[in-house]
Amino acid sequence: MPHATQQADVATAELDSALRGGPFHVALRAAIAARGLPLQRVQHHLTRYGVKVGVTSLSYWQQGARRPQRPESLRAVRALEEILHLPEESLIRLLAEAEERSVAARPAARSYRSFVEASGVLEQLLAELESTPDSGLHTFGHHERVRVGPRRELASRESHHIVRAHRDGIDRFIAVHYGDPGCTPEHMTVHALENCRTGRVRRHHDTGMLVAELLFGTRLRSGDTFLFRYGVEDGTAGVSREYVRDFGSAGGQYALQVSFDENTLPTRCHRFTQHSAAAPRSGRQELRLTGHHAVHLVEPRMRSGIVGIGWDWE
Repeated sequence: MPHATQQADVATAELDSALRGGPFHVALRAAIAARGLPLQRVQHHLTRYGVKVGVTSLSYWQQGARRPQRPESLRAVRALEEILHLPEESLIRLLAEAEERSVAARPAARSYRSFVEASGVLEQLLAELESTPDSGLHTFGHHERVRVGPRRELASRESHHIVRAHRDGIDRFIAVHYGDPGCTPEHMTVHALENCRTGRVRRHHDTGMLVAELLFGTRLRSGDTFLFRYGVEDGTAGVSREYVRDFGSAGGQYALQVSFDENTLPTRCHRFTQHSAAAPRSGRQELRLTGHHAVHLVEPRMRSGIVGIGWDWE
């Protein structure tokens, strides 16, 4: 069957070229074509690795309409490297390179590579705290206050949560804080402010991550609601230019306020959204400082994705 052999050789050559130069979606599409697998079979193989990804998502990935970003998606990419018999880190590398090109003009923003690294670190830290991906809590409301200090640094943030348990026995919440580039998690502190106390705390220097256990002091039953508040003292990095919040799933109301030192005010502020860290930013809207030297945003009902506030200095 010389014709089939010739087609296979062409597919292999296209795959080799795509793995060397990318982009990610072209390499993924070429790899799937080279193995002759329909997307339904790829999805089936992923479930054998304990990873759930829809056929629609796989289609979007190979079309370039979306890029994998969330921890579950990144696990899928690593599994795909094995399923499709690709070199280790070949697809992950292309993901990182693609995002680094797209964010090259953004000063002080975290690169996609840092998100990839941080997702693996977060999984490790959550495992140390014996936490599962499903926290057992649904968020009705999340209000955050971020304070930027006189050195233009991210000085602190405070979070107020309103949650409801969707299974019995929930007695804690895992708080995750990402410092700005150059921060020192070892010098950050966590404060349990209302209806909770601080449990175990884990830090990771290279990713600037702090993960803390907040203990409720009671076990919630399914359907119970609970309110709690905590804060993180940071102030360990250099000039801060934005604050972002990544929501892995839809939830209730989210409000974010960023306040500035009255003697060190930004020249302009804006809000923005992103479908994921790999997607372009959209929904930019200018925000005006109030007489209290603050700006804010309110999302009546959060959707999966990223929302944030950025600001410029003179």
